This record gives sequence, structure tokens and C-alpha cells, in this order.
Amino acid sequence: MMPNVVRGDRMSGLMTYLVGPGRSNEHTEPHLVGGDPALLAWHDDAELDRDSALSIARHLDRPRTAYETQINGGHVWHCSLSLRADEGMLIDDQWSKIASDFVRAMEFDDPDSPKAPCRWVAVRHGVSKNGNDHIHIAVNLVREDGTKASIHNDFRRAQSAARALEAKYGLEQLESVKAERSTRGYDPAEREAQARARARAKYERTRSKLGADAPTWEALAGDDRQARIASELRTDQPRYLLALKVRAASTASDSEAEFVRRMRRSGLLVRPRYADGRTDVITGYSVAERPQAGERPIWYGGGHLGRDLTLPRLRDGWPDTVTGASEAADEWNAAKRGRRVVAPGREASEPDPELWDKRNAELSQLVDRLRSIPVDDRDTWATVARQTAGALAAWSNATEETPGDLAAAADALSRSAQTYRRTVKPQKAGTVAISGAAMLLASAARGGQGAVAQAAMIRQLLRLTQAVYDASVAAGQARQAQLLAEDTRARLVRVRDAMPSPATATAPSGTATATMTRPADLDPEAQAMLDRLQAGQAKSATEAASPVPNKIEPARTRQHSTPGADRGPER
Repeated sequence: MMPNVVRGDRMSGLMTYLVGPGRSNEHTEPHLVGGDPALLAWHDDAELDRDSALSIARHLDRPRTAYETQINGGHVWHCSLSLRADEGMLIDDQWSKIASDFVRAMEFDDPDSPKAPCRWVAVRHGVSKNGNDHIHIAVNLVREDGTKASIHNDFRRAQSAARALEAKYGLEQLESVKAERSTRGYDPAEREAQARARARAKYERTRSKLGADAPTWEALAGDDRQARIASELRTDQPRYLLALKVRAASTASDSEAEFVRRMRRSGLLVRPRYADGRTDVITGYSVAERPQAGERPIWYGGGHLGRDLTLPRLRDGWPDTVTGASEAADEWNAAKRGRRVVAPGREASEPDPELWDKRNAELSQLVDRLRSIPVDDRDTWATVARQTAGALAAWSNATEETPGDLAAAADALSRSAQTYRRTVKPQKAGTVAISGAAMLLASAARGGQGAVAQAAMIRQLLRLTQAVYDASVAAGQARQAQLLAEDTRARLVRVRDAMPSPATATAPSGTATATMTRPADLDPEAQAMLDRLQAGQAKSATEAASPVPNKIEPARTRQHSTPGADRGPER
């Protein structure tokens, strides 16, 4: 089960969206499957309309308006709980129990707690655009007595609550959670904003050719604007292309300074983030594609491109020396000011052709050494996956005019490298060998000379991918193994078969046959939530809720303070 938490300050806006058509007309038959007792006394499971949504929003908002309580970041707490598309669908009664347990686990409405409850509602409608059965839970963070509900670590607690509910209701546990792996998703609002900006800039560039009577962007018919925006939504996302170039540059580099230079050679705008009051200590970075006329650059931090692309994680693979840090700082400063590179390195020269045979031999030895790496060594396998994905990305940037099979294979493989937390220092399991291969592939040409050497290289990369696949199967990560087998390997095989190889390599065989089963053990926080939910289940089942709406009466005079210097803002 996948929880997705967001904050806001307009309950009416959220409710009208939930009962509306949705972004892809996927909202069908919206109805209640859960809520606080007073709400359920007035509303049944009939299909909701706009008037009903506004009535529900007013009910949920009443404690905040009555007490005039203000919460930094917004009082509307919204979480969607969704199942994988292949898990099928639950019935309303099941979702009702899950919603009630989730709200109790988050301590918004817990009968065993002395705290006043929050008002909340759970809405269900049609499956998502991707086929996921889901519900939406909206909570007013102002409790019935005017106090504020705690949302400390609510993202982490929502994940723990989801794990507890998976165990309680026999749902499938996410492999990515067990493996502490997650990719950065694309926010719909982010995608639409980018598409709108690109569509507008493209129209303004061509408007002069349409004649003096051509309307401005604002004057275009709504349908025309939406069609242009929809067209841009179907194109590759800037974040995807940026991640491809950054991952390629990081893997092909043997130092941080070279990493900066390679990013600039690939056409990226680069901006460092400094430590407070310093210009020689870099703590992070942002990159952007060079904008076209009329557009502004869209900047992304390394962590937003991929969990494995933050500067601290990238630095784990480079030598840590005083000289190297100084050279890197010089290159970062030059990039920020738009000046020429300070000291061009190997990225500006043609590699020795004899290096192809040497790197191929090193990769072959690496595959053999990986057989001794335990399957539960998450950090080492994540490093191998990241480096291999980077090598494929470098090859894609050099040989594919538009992102194709190599780019898609790199993206799929990179998912095995994006872990929640920063890895401990992993074994240097062939990172030098893969980095050298990436350096060569970054300078590869499209066809012609060197094609045979590239064909030999891809056979070794296929073997590396097979090793990561075998480790995923052995670790019980069936879905990730299936992705590697069906997407990454299949694409690499197509690339290999299209190349003029003197010999046909034996392709790694096998598909994922392991079956994902729910593990019996949970992390301590999820287990504690499960125990609390099960302990209170019998009690809550025998307690009948009053159908009379709660009357809001302050029990005592309260003074609401605002965060001071010693109290951080609520998040």
C-alpha cells in the first residue's frame, strides 16, 4: 500500500476536486467510505456532488473556524492510500476499516487517547489513470477542542502505518520498502506547470509567423491552449533527461572536478550550493537544461533527480583529498559565473583504443567477483546498479540522438540504486572498472569505427545486469527482478543484436519466477502500530457512536501561541 501525504489550507478546494472529474476523468461515482461519527450520521454512501462536497468541507472546517486556530503550513492534511494495479480492488467495507485504522494509527482519531479527535473523511472513486484502486483521506488538523494535532514525522509514520495495515489485512508489502528503495516520482502539478511554460514559449516564438492578427497566448481559446499543453505533456520530462546526463557524467568521472566539467560539456547549466558564509565549501548542486528563447531554466537539485545523485552520495565514489576539493571548488565557481573550465581533463581528449580491451577484461573480472558479494549487502549492490546505469546513460548520451533503448535501460536499472538513506561506505566492487567503461562509452561514436569494441562492451554490461537481477531474485525482490528482466535486459539485447558483433554472445536467461510473499517481521514502529490497532479492535467494535453531531463548546479558555525562536514551525 502506498501512502502519499500532502498539506494545504483549503478544505473546500480539496473536497470539490475529489468529487470532480479528476485530471483524466478518472473520478467516477465518488462516495464516502469513512469519516468521523458526526459526518457519517448525516451522509451515507450515495454518490457525492459539489454541494455535498462543500457541506462536508464546512463540517470538517468547523473546529478551525470556531476557535480561529491557525496552523503553519495549512490545516488540511490529505493522504491517498493506493494499491498496486495488479493487486485488484477492495470492497467499500474493507476500505472503510483500513481508513479508520489508518486515522487511528496516525493518532488523529484514537478512542484510547485522551486527546480530542480530529474531523476526517475518506472518499473513494474510480481507479487512477494507472489502474490503482485507492481512497483519499482528508483530516482537519485542528481538533474538536481547538488544539493542534501533531504531524511530527508524519511522512515516516504514514509509511509505518501502511506497513502495519498490510500485515493486518494480508495486503502485499512493497518490495521497495523492504529494500529501502524508492524513486522520485513526478508530481502532476509539476508536469503541468512545465508543459504550460513550454507550450506558451513555443507559441510565442511562432506567433510572429502567423501574422499580425495572431492572438496572444492569453487570448487563445481555452481548447486550443489545452491541446498545446497536452502535446507538451506527452514529451519527455526535463527531469528525466537531466537525470540521464547527470548520472552519465558522475559515473564517467574519477573526481568531482571532472564531474562538473562533464556536466557542462553535455550542455547543462550548473549551479553549486555553498555552506553558509563560504564560497569554497560546496554542499550540493542544481542543474538545468539550457532554455530556448522565451523560456526560463528549470532548476533541479541532485536529490530531486534521484536519491543516488545527491552530492554526498556521489562523493562516496571519488577520492577525498584536499587538492581534489580545491580543484572541484574552482570548477564549481567557474560554472556558477559562466566562465571557462579551469583545468580541462581527460573528458576533452580521445581515449586510447587499447583501453576498450582493458576495460572489457576488468568488467569480466568484476562479474566474477560479484559472485562472492552477499545478496543482503544492499549498499554494494546499489552501488553496482548505479554505476552500471551510469555507463548505459553515458553510452546513450553519446550514441542516441533521442533517448532510446539505452536510456530506458539505464533508467530502469537506476531504480535499484535509489535507496532511502545514504549508504554506508560500500565495497569498491568494481566501481573503478565501471567508471572506466563509462568514460569510454561517453566518447563512443554512432556506428563506424569502434562499433565492434562497443559490441564487446555491451556483452559485459549484460552480464552485470544479470548479476543485479540474480541478486534481486535471491533477495526476494521479485518485481524489481521482473523489471530488470523484461525491460532492462530486453532493451540491451535489442541494442546488442543491432550491432556488428563478430560473435553472438549467449544472453543471460531466465525471468523472475520468485513469488512475492508478505514477510512476517515488521519494523518496530509498524509492529507497535499493528499491536495498538489489534488491541483496540474489539473495543471499538462494541462501542456505538452517537449519531448526533458534536456541539462545539470550549472546555476551557485556551491561549494559542505562535512558534518562537525555540519552537520550529510545524511541518
